Amino acid sequence: MKLRHALLSICLLACLPAAAEARGFDVRDLVRLDRVSSPLLSPDGHVVVFAQRSVDADLKGTTALYARHLLTRDLAPPRRITPEGWSVSDPAFSPDGSTLYFLSAKGGSQQLYAMPAGGGEPRQLTAFALDVGSYRLSPDGRRIAFSAETFADCGADLGCTRQRLDEQEARKASGRVYDKLFVRHWDTWSDGRRSRLFVATLPGEGEGPVDAAQALSVSLDGDIPSRPFGDAADYTWAPDGSHVVASVRIAGRTEPWSTNFDLYRLPLDGGAPVNLTEANTAWDAAPVYSRDGGTLYYLAMKRPGFEADRYAIMAMDVATGRVREVAPDWDRSPGSLAVADDGKTLFVSAQDTGQYPLFRVDAATGKVERLVGDGSVSAFDVAGQTIALTRNALDTGNVLYVTDAVPGAPLRKITPSDGERLPDVEFGAFEQFTFRGAGDATVHGYVVKPSGYQDGRKYPVAFLIHGGPQGSFGNGWSTRWNPQTYAGQGYAVVMIDFHGSTGYGQAFTDAITGDWGGKPLVDLQKGWQAALEKYDFLDGDRACALGASYGGYMVNWIASQWNGPWKCLVNHNGVFDTRSMGLVTEELWFTEWEFGGTVAENPDAYEKFNPARHIDRWKVPMLVVAGQNDFRVPIDQSLSSFTALQRAGIESKLLYFPDENHWVLKPHNSILWHDTVNAWLKQHIGQ
Repeated sequence: MKLRHALLSICLLACLPAAAEARGFDVRDLVRLDRVSSPLLSPDGHVVVFAQRSVDADLKGTTALYARHLLTRDLAPPRRITPEGWSVSDPAFSPDGSTLYFLSAKGGSQQLYAMPAGGGEPRQLTAFALDVGSYRLSPDGRRIAFSAETFADCGADLGCTRQRLDEQEARKASGRVYDKLFVRHWDTWSDGRRSRLFVATLPGEGEGPVDAAQALSVSLDGDIPSRPFGDAADYTWAPDGSHVVASVRIAGRTEPWSTNFDLYRLPLDGGAPVNLTEANTAWDAAPVYSRDGGTLYYLAMKRPGFEADRYAIMAMDVATGRVREVAPDWDRSPGSLAVADDGKTLFVSAQDTGQYPLFRVDAATGKVERLVGDGSVSAFDVAGQTIALTRNALDTGNVLYVTDAVPGAPLRKITPSDGERLPDVEFGAFEQFTFRGAGDATVHGYVVKPSGYQDGRKYPVAFLIHGGPQGSFGNGWSTRWNPQTYAGQGYAVVMIDFHGSTGYGQAFTDAITGDWGGKPLVDLQKGWQAALEKYDFLDGDRACALGASYGGYMVNWIASQWNGPWKCLVNHNGVFDTRSMGLVTEELWFTEWEFGGTVAENPDAYEKFNPARHIDRWKVPMLVVAGQNDFRVPIDQSLSSFTALQRAGIESKLLYFPDENHWVLKPHNSILWHDTVNAWLKQHIGQ
């Protein structure tokens, strides 16, 4: 009888499906994952809305809005509220919370739409001759301030710009004549247009879409929002609706080497723009009023020409114009700013020691308290005492949470993590570590274990070097340089936040200026040694170093200065010749700050740590990646690296993208990038 039961048990087990073996994370997972963004609370804080981007079988993306009522305690997932077939962005609630606004190009041009907050058929509100780039709803909900790219002499006639563009398209000749910089910026050649602000009254019930607008900023020679990465956070309505305040850099001849953004008051009554921050010749940004209109809060840098200076929180008394700094002793640089309804509490997110938390700041005393730590808070919204936020980490993309606006409040998860979306994937575990770097300073890094990690084994290593150079490879998710894509292929990952990295105090960030190949290289060397000593699963004899932008520069630099540990190198759009870079990049303030002036003014600084001077010492195989539309580190830098390698007979490959900029953004190109890089690593360090 016992034998029969045993045989029956064996038969039953044989009939059960085999347990799915966990697999590593792959680029195909990366490009197919849903992406959550734009957390938005209804004015009463009862409903959270967010955007979710999904892709089809051909990886074409569409973004829909989803909603979740927060007072119900059921387990129903958020529901889609925008119709199938629509791709939308930039949601906003009406003041009473009954209507939801968003942008969509459903009709062929990006325009503003509205729908009932609970769902329903969208209604088109604008029919401008040009795309709406961004918008802000007025405090009373009757008007919008919006941006559109126009020619200055067209004024408020949006159709004039449309006609001019059509005429340019019909021209037989393709050449353009320039008499000043910028001739190109980020990934786009200038055609004479700027992003400008306009105001339009929204149509009432039963009325058709509005197609006319009042010009607000045509008299200012500058882009609002700023290019290439500005958005609606660059401008704000006054609570009484009488004017808009916007951050803008007046162009003129100095635009490519100036970071002097000022806040301008733009009256709706036709009055002249007024510069509110003329006294500060550095960057003023992110304006937001207190609800009573008595205080204008904003972020400001202090050093002209330095794009990575610390942002200070400023408070301007509207009645007197007097300005004071909030929390002057807090050595962090906020990336966003919101004001509580009472006007006494500020909410900011800022990098902090390898994380990107959310903080609460007392506007009067400057006291700073951490509300949400660990990982990276990418966006947030506040309504009363409720906060909605998206947070990511090294093992997941954005997850939507809601919480109370007090320290220690629990987080309520609204959307799943990537681990829950991909239950068959084993993400690499990660850990932050510290060591003594250049000048005996404390330096931080992260190590990520490979998927399928087993004690006692040694694993080949991908040594990732971040760009910026004022940047960070901290506890956050990336859709480009994501360490999980290497861990998923069986590699351990090491990342060092060397001198120059952000989130460790402004002095640490400043330390890289004029010293590109100095302290950062020492930190990388000491960090590599510290990681090998601390983590015995790292195989120091099988390692490749990879980096992009400044990280690519460092790859070119270590190719001559520290090539011993590496079996291969990957250089993505990296600086090859610092002197040439100072004359071919578009945003000249960057190189002129980093090297202490122009190439003509300070040639020795450009040559001090110039990789192009040391190519005779290159010997490690290198994969070079280049994007045709990269105007930050133009393609001549990558081609120079590849040519130097080829002429020296060093094993090398060039991966060229004719349709990408400084980043690889198209999903199919991303797959090719990762497959090429992974094949290069496998060829040289196995796995």
